[in-house]
Amino acid sequence: MPPPPDAAPGTTATPTLVLVGHGMVGQRFLEELADRGVTRRARIVVLCEEPRPAYDRVQLTSYFAGRTPDDLSLADPEFLARHGIELHLGDPATAVDRATRTVTARSGLTVRYDTLVLATGSYPFVPPVPGKDSAGCFVYRTLDDLLAIEEYAAGARTGVVVGGGLLGLEAAGALKGLGLRTHIVEVGPRLMALQVDEGGGRALRRTVEESGLAVHTGVGGTEIVADETGAVTAMDLSDGSRVDTDLVVFSAGVRPRDRLARDCGLPVGERGGIVVDERCRTADPAVYAIGECALAADGRVHGLVAPGYDMARVAAGDLAARLFGDTRHPGGFTGADLSTKLKLLGVDVASFGDAHGTADGALDVVYADARSGVYKKLVIGPGGELLGGVLVGDAEAYGMLRPLTGTVPPLAPEQLVLPAGVAAGGGGALGPSALPDEAVLCNCHNVTKATVRAAVTEHSCTTLPEVKTCTKAGTGCGSCVKSLTAVVHDELAAAGATVDTGLCGCFPHTRAELYEIVRTRRLTTFAELLDAHGRPAARHGDGCEVCKPTVGSILASLAPTVGAGGYVLDGEQAALQDTNDHFLANLQRNGSYSIVPRIPGGEITPEKLIVIGEVARDFGLYTKITGGQRIDLFGARVEQLPQVWARLVDAGFESGHAYGKALRTVKSCVGQTWCRYGVQDSVRMAIDLELRYRGLRSPHKLKSAVSGCARECAEARGKDFGVIATAQGWNLYVGGNGGADPRHAGLLAQDLSDAELIRLIDRFLMFYIRTADRLERTSAWLERIDGGLDHVREVVVDDSLGLGEELESLMAAHVTHYRDEWAETLADPERLARFVSFVNAPDVPDPTVRFTPERDQVKPDLTLLAGPTLPVRTLEGTSAR
Repeated sequence: MPPPPDAAPGTTATPTLVLVGHGMVGQRFLEELADRGVTRRARIVVLCEEPRPAYDRVQLTSYFAGRTPDDLSLADPEFLARHGIELHLGDPATAVDRATRTVTARSGLTVRYDTLVLATGSYPFVPPVPGKDSAGCFVYRTLDDLLAIEEYAAGARTGVVVGGGLLGLEAAGALKGLGLRTHIVEVGPRLMALQVDEGGGRALRRTVEESGLAVHTGVGGTEIVADETGAVTAMDLSDGSRVDTDLVVFSAGVRPRDRLARDCGLPVGERGGIVVDERCRTADPAVYAIGECALAADGRVHGLVAPGYDMARVAAGDLAARLFGDTRHPGGFTGADLSTKLKLLGVDVASFGDAHGTADGALDVVYADARSGVYKKLVIGPGGELLGGVLVGDAEAYGMLRPLTGTVPPLAPEQLVLPAGVAAGGGGALGPSALPDEAVLCNCHNVTKATVRAAVTEHSCTTLPEVKTCTKAGTGCGSCVKSLTAVVHDELAAAGATVDTGLCGCFPHTRAELYEIVRTRRLTTFAELLDAHGRPAARHGDGCEVCKPTVGSILASLAPTVGAGGYVLDGEQAALQDTNDHFLANLQRNGSYSIVPRIPGGEITPEKLIVIGEVARDFGLYTKITGGQRIDLFGARVEQLPQVWARLVDAGFESGHAYGKALRTVKSCVGQTWCRYGVQDSVRMAIDLELRYRGLRSPHKLKSAVSGCARECAEARGKDFGVIATAQGWNLYVGGNGGADPRHAGLLAQDLSDAELIRLIDRFLMFYIRTADRLERTSAWLERIDGGLDHVREVVVDDSLGLGEELESLMAAHVTHYRDEWAETLADPERLARFVSFVNAPDVPDPTVRFTPERDQVKPDLTLLAGPTLPVRTLEGTSAR
């Protein structure tokens, strides 16, 4: 149907603009119109298929982590009302008549338009598998889809996700979080094939499988098997295997929703998508198409939100210029940066630029650490320019590397991929100051470093939220926030302004300031703190993944002082804890848990050693004596944890806090009691210190050691606080650590008596807990604070700030009120109720936790991740796991 001949747009005094679709791109288009004043001069009608306004599909899976539909909403009702936008929810467009310029909705509503904008998005592709319409089959696209999956999963135990791309992995994580044994079926050769190369795919798969998911690549589904009621029971795969399942989620890609355009005669691509030019105009000058429904001028349908936002900007600008003579030319949309960074199933994954190295003469610089699941590859051009890269397991450098694409980096490529502290000259230390002004910091909104700097210097923004509002940077996927924060802080510091060092978007205060607020005002809950001291926009909210565990740690540290409950899983505290704290145990690679009883100083009686052996034998646990002088027991199912700990507590053991940001161990040599070189009783001192500081919650884990002489057999100088005996007493060292970036501790004081040593350690630890940032080790803390070790010595040893007595009293309160968390748990049936594999089936053990023999013990049977049809092997004399 041809459009009317050259009819001038806007045949009425107030032109009418109809937007079909109110997703993320549609909402952004409305905001762009508002910014250009179009909403004041035109009638805006929006036809929306869903029953709710635009919401954040990028963060869709966060619904399963506690975010509500309102939390995900992108459309402020006040914005719609202020701009007079007529939004029709649950009333999608069903027909377009280009001759009369009318749109008809499902309700029968007919609206005449001067300009029509199609933002209909995409629909999930469901492979033509027989049985795909069975009960228990879902797609993963909308909030309603998630609500339906959540309801159905309550009666399911196993799920299959068809598709191993971005959304497929998110869906798999959601099913796993709902308590389902989850399989991923991907017809391609690897997970996330479009984003990562073969090496990155291997690293990603390894980590995904270690998290307890089964991965099937290179195979597709051939049939979905249903029972007599029509409900899913299994899926047959193309390799001849069968996966028993109760639920199937299709997440195998999307297709552009172009039916309206097809029906009204607009050109579409061979593989779908409404054909548009660089201004996002269709063949009909009165009709635009933006987002996932559009086949752009570069010949691609873009399935990411960033290109959609750019198309919204271009279309809104072109429309404003055409209708109202707006002189701000929007430019054109000729393509998009498809870089992406996200966290899937706890794995950081990023790719940018020419990630697959397709350019002529391109060379790869690769770093791979299979043990830690890290894979990094940079693609370097013949002239040394950075063309692209893939980062799996450690995407920390993404914010710096992506803006440098197309330039020669200021550091050698190998320094950019090696872990910090490994490469010569400081490793990959590349800060935002190295980025040129034209570098794009925010890919979602195409915001350059120069624009961010101008927001501070020209528009008087003094906080990160203000910069976000001014530039829209950091309001999309959020992967640029760290780089954005650094640039804003640098610019504010250069201008002599006060820098917003708030912990997160919820609090304007640092961790140290929050600690003081909790301590001085004797606050006992996160809600009290957020409501009284959070940023206005965050008050009465739920907090975020940054502040919740941080405040949880502060409350635990100060519980004896402020009167809060000392048990970390009571009431609100449970929702604040990190993953391992939820079950007072460390989650291991096959979904089982480890048990680590405290063995102060590594000293243990034969009777206690026998108990550990008997428990390990009776529960079929793997037993390991660690380098920290502990005995770790691996392989317990979650419902077995109370059973194991009941026997250990009866034998006199207590929690070793291997799961918490707390004191782990105080390692020791045998000292003068046995060693002919020893000059002090290092074992006694190690036991005294470990029993004193056990359970002390801190910004990061704490490790210690006591050596009985200068031969340093306990490796005390590699610890957060270490003690080395001298003929005159004890030398105290602080701020060391091992790991990927080992550092020696520095000497704080020497030749101390027992009482002097304990007093200084008390002060040191409480000063660190009081002033460190979240997840900041003592070594990094000493490097960050002004004056470093010298300043700490002045405060702790010389009491220059007059805090000594207060720090000692805080530690004394901790020591007095310490209670073993496992003993507390076992004494309370309500607390024990959380220890189940499946909330919806508390009496059913997790059938996926299996083991196989190795060296007369057990190890995780990861071969079972290939599918449940493999045989289950158990040890003779042990129960099936």
